[in-house]
Amino acid sequence: MGVRVNLSFMKKHPFFPERIVHIPSKRIFDVFFSLSALILLSPLYLLIALVIFFSTGSSPFFSQKRVGRGGKLFTCYKFRTMVPDAEKKLKELLASREDLRKEWEERHKLLHDPRVTYIGQFLRKTSLDELPQFWNVLKGDLSVVGPRAVVMEEIEQQFKEKAQHILTIRPGITGLWQVNGRSLTTYQERIDLDERYVNSRHLILDLKIVFKTVPVMFKSRGAA
Repeated sequence: MGVRVNLSFMKKHPFFPERIVHIPSKRIFDVFFSLSALILLSPLYLLIALVIFFSTGSSPFFSQKRVGRGGKLFTCYKFRTMVPDAEKKLKELLASREDLRKEWEERHKLLHDPRVTYIGQFLRKTSLDELPQFWNVLKGDLSVVGPRAVVMEEIEQQFKEKAQHILTIRPGITGLWQVNGRSLTTYQERIDLDERYVNSRHLILDLKIVFKTVPVMFKSRGAA
């Protein structure tokens, strides 16, 4: 079960949805797809975990609180792609380099992030770092396809009132943003793509996005 955001935040930013959208067919697809991925790709999971552990000496997994459907927080899992003290290094980088601070404020990402490890660069370019999120899909935190799952800071600073509409459905592992430029897009373009998906979502669109995601992973265009 997720934990809903605190009431003081909701009073300050009253744009969280009062309703959530249930789509039974989408949930059935999510369970079947995620369970199949977890079983069939289990050897790959083990290989990646071992490589990360022996190359960094730290846990192969990274977890972070993200905002899910209805404004509920959940723990999102990924393979570790950064150095263990990444948050501390980010503060140091943004404080010492004006160019990186501006890039972070505009995109909430660094296109050439110095905190990313060598193996992490490969995992990000191929999106293999996202594989543990199939566990989130199976649990019901995420969908296979949906808007991006973001942190509270992004909801507060970027999404604002638009979160009220976007958060009516579950975020996804992949979506329109991932197949339309990824990190080459501006943050506003990402939000627009999320809104576009919520407004036009259907199973056929989900299947098209899934099929488009695979070649995008191998091309690694816009990965960061």
